[in-house]
Amino acid sequence: MTKEEIQKLIKLQKEQTLSLPPVSVKERVERLTGLARSIRLHEEEVYDALKKDLNKSREEAYMCEIGGVLGEIAYMKKHVKSFAMAKRVHTGLVNYPAKSYIRPTPMGCCLVMAPWNYPFLLSLEPLVDALAAGNTAILRPSSSAPHVAAVLEKIISEAFDEKIVKVIICDRDTGTFLMEQDFDKIFFTGSPTVGKEVLRHAAEHYIPVTLELGGKSPCVVDASADIKLSARRIVFGKLLNAGQTCVAPDYIYCEACMKDELVEALISEIKAQYTDNPMKNESFPRIINQSQFDRLSSYLDPEKIIYGGRTDEKNLKIEPTILNAEFTDDVMKEEIFGPILPIVTYETSDEAVRIINGRPTPLALYVFAKDKKVQEKFMSSCEFGGGCVNDTIMHLTGSTLPFGGRRQSGMGSYHGKAGFDAFTHYKSVLNKSVRIDMRQRYMPITEKKMKSIKRFLK
Repeated sequence: MTKEEIQKLIKLQKEQTLSLPPVSVKERVERLTGLARSIRLHEEEVYDALKKDLNKSREEAYMCEIGGVLGEIAYMKKHVKSFAMAKRVHTGLVNYPAKSYIRPTPMGCCLVMAPWNYPFLLSLEPLVDALAAGNTAILRPSSSAPHVAAVLEKIISEAFDEKIVKVIICDRDTGTFLMEQDFDKIFFTGSPTVGKEVLRHAAEHYIPVTLELGGKSPCVVDASADIKLSARRIVFGKLLNAGQTCVAPDYIYCEACMKDELVEALISEIKAQYTDNPMKNESFPRIINQSQFDRLSSYLDPEKIIYGGRTDEKNLKIEPTILNAEFTDDVMKEEIFGPILPIVTYETSDEAVRIINGRPTPLALYVFAKDKKVQEKFMSSCEFGGGCVNDTIMHLTGSTLPFGGRRQSGMGSYHGKAGFDAFTHYKSVLNKSVRIDMRQRYMPITEKKMKSIKRFLK
């Protein structure tokens, strides 16, 4: 699309949300139903596109992408009526007689910007929330996953008129132009660096923004943990999508006394889940592009490698790798986003909490411990977006837990009701009776009136 066509499209979509009557709950459900129908119609093409872009298996593609979108659609269809209903709230005596209520209203025309690592899920899940809230949307999928972007364009164009939803596949210049437009809401998932740019452009028009970013998510393993089970769940969470997951355990922070036992269990689990040679495992995803492959390969210091370390540049694959690490190492200075798992040790839990809180706020925190005091200590004392006790990444799989970061790892949240809220403005309305007029508030305020006001405002 040309820049002029984009501006006309935004104007057209804004007109839809300003029209009367506003979009009904019935129509929102119909839109969600139509999206689900179109997804199922093109499901095989989605599998094929995810295989071409990231080498994802059918099983991982459904579990981590398609299934998540369909689940969010089903949840929203079930709950959107109650979410969209105006809610009566208590009215204080000072406003007697009156009715107070909160009316959920759509934001308007929304821009949804998606990343390449889960290009289907992270494009459509926020879109589902935007549609449930009654908005129109422009979806910008990542050009780094071109096959998925093409299927998304087909799915959306068959399910919606462009005045409701439109996919725009564009280069960086057009993407920057999009960010400069006067949207009613921007929802961005991606890197903190680009997130800053989104926020800067949004500030020009006072546009509300949800930023889903990332960070170095710690995986704390206490001496009381079930080591075998911990290793199984850590390997699962770390190696999904070859570690290219914003909430993947970025590094293990374990109690020094059990490091050797944990490493042995991790190696055993890598072999069990991905065979002795994951490089030849057709189900093990590839790194998205050469630039990311080169960056990740630079972390593979032979003197630090405990296990793994092989690379296949031709197929952009990196073997699951465990590293000895210190916080001063390069691998510990930025989010890894790959199948490399550094291990750092601590002596006391107080030390671990202090170090975690002294670093940029992570998107997720994982704590493996049977000791409930240890669980509570990390969950209550550490700053993070969301997390799990005795598991990894599974906190984002349902619609009942809000998902989002904090400070460097993001702002705002979504999934389920939180997603509806992210794309909704709540109008507060006081409907005052004309039958009675309390004259105490009007000037001049006498001493007698002041006594009455004080009673009302207690």
